[in-house]
Amino acid sequence: MIFTTEAHEAYRQKVREFAETVIKPEAERLDREELFSAELTKKMGQAGLFGITLPKEYGGQDLDTLSYIIAIEELSRVDASQAGTIAAHNSLGITPIFEYGTQEQKEKYLPKLTTGDHLWAFGLTEETAGSDARGTKTRGVKEADEWVINGSKRYITNSANELTLGVTLQVMTADENGKEKLTTILVEKDTPGFSSERMTGKMMWRASDTGRINLNNCRVPVTNTLGKEGQGARYMLKTLDAGRLSIAAMGVGLAQGAFEMALEHAHKREQFGQPIAKFQSISFKLADMDMKLELARNTLYKGCMLKEQGKPFAREAAIAKLYSSEIAREIADEAIQIFGGSGLFKENPIERFYRDQRILQIGEGTSEILRFVIARHLGIK
Repeated sequence: MIFTTEAHEAYRQKVREFAETVIKPEAERLDREELFSAELTKKMGQAGLFGITLPKEYGGQDLDTLSYIIAIEELSRVDASQAGTIAAHNSLGITPIFEYGTQEQKEKYLPKLTTGDHLWAFGLTEETAGSDARGTKTRGVKEADEWVINGSKRYITNSANELTLGVTLQVMTADENGKEKLTTILVEKDTPGFSSERMTGKMMWRASDTGRINLNNCRVPVTNTLGKEGQGARYMLKTLDAGRLSIAAMGVGLAQGAFEMALEHAHKREQFGQPIAKFQSISFKLADMDMKLELARNTLYKGCMLKEQGKPFAREAAIAKLYSSEIAREIADEAIQIFGGSGLFKENPIERFYRDQRILQIGEGTSEILRFVIARHLGIK
């Protein structure tokens, strides 16, 4: 891999060993029982998976973007639920506070968010807002030195469990001329008027926490504004650019895990007196999987390199997220085909991988929106 160093590959092995020994034994049970594990989350924190790129002064690991992406990739290779918890916390929870928060906000929250004892969420999606952030109905009205917030959010990762410390809310506010703009506000979970509940019955990421948030005259100080008032849309888009790299990493990691399971099965399963891997139809499927993984990983790592160098990477992040999520679907589907009937039962991990990949074409930019983003970079408006 041309983008990685020996240090990167050593880190990969460290995270892989943790995922194999600590997460893998619990993955099937947590998925089956649809349980979010605070204990496992704390272990991930103790393993240094919170605040991977954050400076050490805030309790972070001070590693580069590619190290973070490798960590998400290796977690997803074993269990997408735990990878989703880590990706949402790091990309959507920690990053906006670090990038746009005041020094006081950083010192108050970031050290608490690197231990594994607390989680932070990012509240964007609503009944009327998702791909179209301008559809946001949750409102923040300024009264003296407080924001009074009313509205609701849904599908918010890490927002409704015992470790949730708070959420960055994107709300609609109005300036002195009545012009509406999006603003981001930090709201702690124990604030009066704030309530959240887990959303269950999911097809995918059943062991991660997905929540619904309700805000009823929720009052927070104006000093809880994240960044400048009215700049929420810009912060959200910048955050999603980086977040798309982590979703791409989830696609690559999940696809890698599915590929490895299919390859192993193809060597063990015999039909007509020989392993099915020797049949051209199966060997070609495996060859295509390997090719797609190589292309996806290189595209993703290029985006990480550009980000680390401070160069524009929005186009590359969109391409990486789009391609990686779609090859995850293709590889998981072909892996099921190689397993045959046995791949359709929950006792086989490939069944979970097939379900878990489906969110990747939706979260942090649907495949349709990403094609729109890429087209804009081509000058098509």
